[in-house]
Amino acid sequence: MRSTLHKVFGFSGFRPNQEEIVRAILDGRDVFAVMPTGGGKSLCYQLPAVILEGTALILSPLIALMKDQVDGARANGIRAAYLNSTLPPFEQSEIAGQFRNGHLDLLYVAPERFAQEGFRQLLGESPVSLAVIDEAHCMSEWGHDFRPDYLTLSSISELLPDVPIAAFTATATHRVQADTLGKLGLRCPLVIRASFDRPNLTYEVLFKENGRQQLLELLGRHCGQAGIIYRTSRKSVNETAKMLQKKGIRALPYHAGLPDDERRRNQEAFIRDETDIIVATIAFGMGIDKPNIRFVIHADLPKSIEGYYQETGRAGRDGEPAHCTLLFSQGDIPKVRFFIDTIIDEQERGKALDALSKVVTFASSSVCRRKILLDHFGESYPKENCASCDICLGTKEMVDCTREAQMILSAIARTDQRFGATHIIDIVTGSRNRKLLELGHDRLKTYGVGKNKSKKFWRQLLDELLAQKLVVKAEGLYPTIYLLEKALPLLKSESEMEMQKPEERSSRAEPKTEPAGDYDAPLFEKLRTLRKCLALEHSMPPYIVFSDRALREMATLLPRDEAAMLEVSGVGEVKLERYGKQFLEIIREHTGNPEPQD
Repeated sequence: MRSTLHKVFGFSGFRPNQEEIVRAILDGRDVFAVMPTGGGKSLCYQLPAVILEGTALILSPLIALMKDQVDGARANGIRAAYLNSTLPPFEQSEIAGQFRNGHLDLLYVAPERFAQEGFRQLLGESPVSLAVIDEAHCMSEWGHDFRPDYLTLSSISELLPDVPIAAFTATATHRVQADTLGKLGLRCPLVIRASFDRPNLTYEVLFKENGRQQLLELLGRHCGQAGIIYRTSRKSVNETAKMLQKKGIRALPYHAGLPDDERRRNQEAFIRDETDIIVATIAFGMGIDKPNIRFVIHADLPKSIEGYYQETGRAGRDGEPAHCTLLFSQGDIPKVRFFIDTIIDEQERGKALDALSKVVTFASSSVCRRKILLDHFGESYPKENCASCDICLGTKEMVDCTREAQMILSAIARTDQRFGATHIIDIVTGSRNRKLLELGHDRLKTYGVGKNKSKKFWRQLLDELLAQKLVVKAEGLYPTIYLLEKALPLLKSESEMEMQKPEERSSRAEPKTEPAGDYDAPLFEKLRTLRKCLALEHSMPPYIVFSDRALREMATLLPRDEAAMLEVSGVGEVKLERYGKQFLEIIREHTGNPEPQD
């Protein structure tokens, strides 16, 4: 196992959880693993696929990316192929024959193909070593990215009774995890739930005032770096991409309304470093393997915390620093509500409203961004200060809101904790709402005590109380607010509370997107140029040749021979044979050190 890890993949050791997962698969055991983007899940199934007899079947929804995944595996000397509708019939037939004869280590297919009777017959005729379900959260209707086609995979353990099944996802709450496990019917699986923390990402939320100007200022901080800008609508994607192009910025649009060829070309241009920025709807990104994305900007409000986590997770997959910025304004909320209100199914509408509420809490809160994200996935962040979000970096001005918080908490208590946020805010602002008057809540001691402040202020304060776990919101379409134990000391004036100054355009968290370490930057650029030439020559993304991290290690260690080159992380024997000599020549030429003589 370890010799294959080094020989094929060029790594001297495993990342957290990888070894345990690989050993379980090699022992024939089912696996369910929740691992964050950039956690190295592909190695968890590619390594066993190389060692085991037969073909590992990879079920993935990402038809547009299968070629790059296969190219990446082949670059390491792995026998890999994909089978989908983009291939001509004769090529599909040839690959089916390789699968049937056991001449492949990896075969990528989409869930739609798995459901076809013809493919299931092929499955019965072929030596399958392992079945892998990627993006497994798509099976759950409680997830943010449910795909009905995935439900056909619930029969996989019956179709392959003697084959280990491994399911992977980067975003699953405990509820989604339980639902997915139930649908898959895995047999006594090893369940791994890795930390959702991405310590190399810095999170920041800026009050959105002039979105266009703010985007240009943000991009000024990331000159020449690869990044994604997410917008809600196709129209805003097109407008933003054109605006950036007019400013001389290499940017392309991506959304479902573009012709298939244009969408594919734009995606490939981004993956192959031919453009710096993709402006996209959430149609872009699932499974993007490009490791050197240095920033992600949400210019509009995300629909859910899961979506936001997954989208920001596309930055910094190589483990190097990356920056995630959300531009937020309360004015964005009605735009999202408009789409939610069109949902006919009451339960689905309730789920969407709850998801929106959590995003607003994240954006308007004074609590560490990382703590809120991890808490959403049922994980506690152990440190008081993460030192990599705008809250913990102290870039937000804080104000004392103890007295106002007591007003809200008192209103909740005096109404027996039976009402939702809107009703509580109506009480403290002195609304003449008919329902409020009929209930006699205009006679409460807290009625109208906060009428000197706007409803926007009270909404932000309530979001803050939710984020700081002083109150909690019941689930459902009409969620009531009730007090938690932590609220009592505040009500009794035994503790104090602060929150962000409302709509404060404060100083920004400085982006940490430059890699640490002392390396030869001019040599690094020469190696990048060589990498791009080789990638063009072989028609593949540059990162498949070598990652930025591998090039930076070369520019640090300055290897002089093949043995030293094998010490660079990500350089295996196949890549050394294919590309090593050219990279060594550049290093020797740059350093003035000739090739060592025997």
